[in-house]
Amino acid sequence: MYIWQLPSWPEFRWDRDRLSEPLADLRHRQGLLLGRMQALGFKLREEATLQTLTEDVLKSSEIEGERLDPDQVRSSIARRLGIDIGGLTPTDRTVEGVVEMMLDATRHYERPLTQERLFDWHAALFPTGRSGMARVRVGAWRDDSKEPMQVISSPYGRERVHYEAPPARRVPKEMNRFLAWFGELPASDPILKAAVAHLWFVTIHPFEDGNGRIARAIADMALARTERSPQRFYSMSSQIRRERNTYYETLEQAQRGSLDITAWMAWFLACLGRAIDGAQGQLANVLRKAQFWDSHRSLVLNERQTLMLNRLLDGFEGKLTSSKWAKLAKCSQDTAARDIQDLMNRGILRQNPGGGRSTSYALVDR
Repeated sequence: MYIWQLPSWPEFRWDRDRLSEPLADLRHRQGLLLGRMQALGFKLREEATLQTLTEDVLKSSEIEGERLDPDQVRSSIARRLGIDIGGLTPTDRTVEGVVEMMLDATRHYERPLTQERLFDWHAALFPTGRSGMARVRVGAWRDDSKEPMQVISSPYGRERVHYEAPPARRVPKEMNRFLAWFGELPASDPILKAAVAHLWFVTIHPFEDGNGRIARAIADMALARTERSPQRFYSMSSQIRRERNTYYETLEQAQRGSLDITAWMAWFLACLGRAIDGAQGQLANVLRKAQFWDSHRSLVLNERQTLMLNRLLDGFEGKLTSSKWAKLAKCSQDTAARDIQDLMNRGILRQNPGGGRSTSYALVDR
């Protein structure tokens, strides 16, 4: 039996004593991180926010098996936040839509969550009206054309049903109740409300597609409310991506049986704690980047060199070759080679072991 079939649905309950200690510890770590970030100064906080939001958008999509272009995501966020990153990459409609939804959830966290707002988010996720090759009912609750609505894995013919959502006829009433609850002041810690909201929304499964991404956006919105800040310094979606199998297993278990969701709540708190701990590494990268430019502030570089050095400092995926430089900086192969050689002469870049067509370069460690 699924929890939405129980007579007392959706009267969730959990063991407050079991959660009190991990919640207090989580609050402490959250406060330490926010305190460290506030001490950085505006530009570094801005850079940390850009990195966090980029990671959040990328990983939330990856959880659903969709890979977005990191450069497009970063450029879209930077443009919308007015952050200068030394060159913007053109972005397609899908990337723009995902970024628009995430920024609306976190930058405008204080605004009410309404049916119309959710419809706008859903329409932004599917600007072409399709999910892959399949048509999607966009900007509206799902109807009964695809009943029953199931979450399925495994190849055709050997499918495994992980979950079956309430019938479509129940969705409007279920969502009215959910939205009314979400708009109320939390009766317990707001972090616990974020955990409940995530589970409750994906259990209703109100849309044909995109429910997971929207559920994570709602949770991010609730977390932003706990901090009363639009700036994000840790990514819950990124941590969920790392724990994807456990995430789905815990979610599936919570959606069956009883309305005691203590196990789900405990996992959510632990996952959030690991996300906050992981943000410390990101903070180190932001500080490293700031220290790099501070130590090289007297350098006169062209726009291509500034662009590519920032790419390396942000964590360039793969190895940097002259051909990749030429493609990303939109210049000829000869110009890329001169840019690279100039930086090597200045002791900023070094050549990695190996040669020939596979010759690659990296920042000189200091």
